[in-house]
Amino acid sequence: MSLIVKAGKTGKQVLYRILPQEKRYVSYTRRVERVKTPERVVAMTFEGGPMDLPAVPDKFSGRSLTDVLLDTLGEYGAQGTFLVVGDTGENYPDVPGRPGQAGWSGVRYSHCPDINQDERGGAANNPRLMSRILQEGHQAANYGYRHIPFGKRAFVYGKREHGKSLEEAVADQTRLHTLLKKTYGYEMTMGTPPWGADRIDGCFTAGDVYDQMSYLYLASSFDGGGRVPVSRGGVETIRQAEITAMTAPMEKLLAADPDALRGQIIRQQGGYNMARRTPVAFGLKNQLELLRKYGYRVVTARQLVAEFPFSDVGPEEPGFEKLVRLQKTRGIVCSDNCLRLDAPMTWGELAMLLAPRREAVNRRIQRIRETGKPQHPHWGAMDWCAEQGILKYAMEPDETVKGLPREFFDPVQGLTRRQIYEAFRG
Repeated sequence: MSLIVKAGKTGKQVLYRILPQEKRYVSYTRRVERVKTPERVVAMTFEGGPMDLPAVPDKFSGRSLTDVLLDTLGEYGAQGTFLVVGDTGENYPDVPGRPGQAGWSGVRYSHCPDINQDERGGAANNPRLMSRILQEGHQAANYGYRHIPFGKRAFVYGKREHGKSLEEAVADQTRLHTLLKKTYGYEMTMGTPPWGADRIDGCFTAGDVYDQMSYLYLASSFDGGGRVPVSRGGVETIRQAEITAMTAPMEKLLAADPDALRGQIIRQQGGYNMARRTPVAFGLKNQLELLRKYGYRVVTARQLVAEFPFSDVGPEEPGFEKLVRLQKTRGIVCSDNCLRLDAPMTWGELAMLLAPRREAVNRRIQRIRETGKPQHPHWGAMDWCAEQGILKYAMEPDETVKGLPREFFDPVQGLTRRQIYEAFRG
């Protein structure tokens, strides 16, 4: 395993434990890692395709890796979510990094499927593969046209070029979105930040990108493996070890608790690992066999979220159907995809319920540009509501609601989020 990647993962886990937990605000863009469901159902994402190069080692008569993955999913009646790129061929000049290290596919940029083989990867270069993905009912999610991080990654990928502004990130996402819509009539609804870079210069985040795109932020809660290579042994020994690294954690988890993967999104590699091998071509079949053994459905992330939209509330909740309807157009869910229905509502959350989404998003972004400073996540919605005379400019967004504008609500017994959503006439 790359020591840099290993250290990066360890450091991230340590920071998560010791740093104060980020306050969660109601947001239009929700980061979806898993959902609450009574059913054994999961989604799988495949990063960085489509890829028109064979598996390594090639035991599939030269078929492309993406074809192999689609064949395997089809064999098990499973649906996948492919995090597709457009074309990384514009990412030059560049040179390859050290084999087995994080920058193996390029020092300055990422290249899909590999440096100097960009024409064999991406939606722009592979219409046959892209057509097959969509025609067979799989999902495409936006992984960036050129696959450039939205902002700087401080550690593992700190030397790579990154986006410099919100406009640049949105333009790159829009370029891929438009390609799929014009070529295939397909509308993407989810995106994943390239290399997981959430911060953008100018006080913006990936959430602001997806607010502009009207996307959900697609994340994952279980690592399917296949990314970090095994470094010792012969060809077959390494292949088997990398397959085991993909399957053993899932097997152990399900043996201990057959329901442990319910509602989870499983992250998979859709191209080469850092040693230019493709254990996913072999390990995916074993994973799907395990999931079948335990009675799991494997669906697209879009289908999973359509059936079970929230991470803390399921269909057993009274008023679930109204909550599902409201979240399509109103700000009622926190950025971590939780509703937190028993918490008292704040003025900012009330504004997010009442304000038109586009108005709220655009006003906040404009305010950040004017001031050069971060703004409260609910600033745009509060500003619109104050302009309309619904709320007062003096109200603090994080203060608890003291009363409700009668024209929008039926009488309520309390002022929790649950009670206010139930009383809302919208």
